[in-house]
Amino acid sequence: MELIVEDVGHAYGPVMALEGIRLTVRPGEILALIGPSGCGKSTLLGIMGGILRPTRGRVLVRGAPGPESLNPFTYVFQDFALLPWRTVEGNVALALEHHRLDAAERARRIEDVLARTGLQEFRNAFPKQLSGGMRQRVGIARALAARPAVLLMDEPLSALDAQTRELLMEDFLSLWLRERLSVVYVTHNLTEALRLADRIVVLSRRPGRIRRIVPVPLPQAERAAPAAQADLAKLHEDLWSLIKAEAQIAEREMIPDEALDA
Repeated sequence: MELIVEDVGHAYGPVMALEGIRLTVRPGEILALIGPSGCGKSTLLGIMGGILRPTRGRVLVRGAPGPESLNPFTYVFQDFALLPWRTVEGNVALALEHHRLDAAERARRIEDVLARTGLQEFRNAFPKQLSGGMRQRVGIARALAARPAVLLMDEPLSALDAQTRELLMEDFLSLWLRERLSVVYVTHNLTEALRLADRIVVLSRRPGRIRRIVPVPLPQAERAAPAAQADLAKLHEDLWSLIKAEAQIAEREMIPDEALDA
């Protein structure tokens, strides 16, 4: 299933958050969105997933989700968004409760995603008993239970410490290499984007426009190898040169109330 963004713009009152966005999310690719703070990355993700209606332009879907897909789009958030009174299994089950599934199918899906995300032995634990990395793993498992065609990830690792972030990034990549979902991945972290993405969309400061779409030519499975580091370092330098000046301006910029969620 392809996701096509056609000339999308969005305003919060008098503040333009996005302008003239045109891009396509290809089947089975990871597309990263990067740019200065306040450039509209999360706003664009919300529009792509259908939870925000753009001020102008439109988002189209070409093709159909797989036969087992309950939701075409599913989110994974930065703050985990877990229910503290539910166990790991209960939080994963939440994604299935408003769909017409019999008990056997619901149990099969839960068991499947717990196994795929390494959570089987934690099924009866509550979120407060888990590390940040494990809580985010539950968020990913819950999203996968609905078998989405496109996974929308809004800075999913930014609340984690560096070691946990590295471990979870490797786990997510391993999962993606098996599943080949389409993923739109918002991040401030250039290293994350270069480790995970097939293509990186660089947005300008507000109003966010596409400055460049940068392909990452190395296969994800090879990017941790020493031989790949020089190429990745050059790409990192190129990406930083695209956003550095605007990031410095954005850091000193007062954000209008209307744009605080952009």
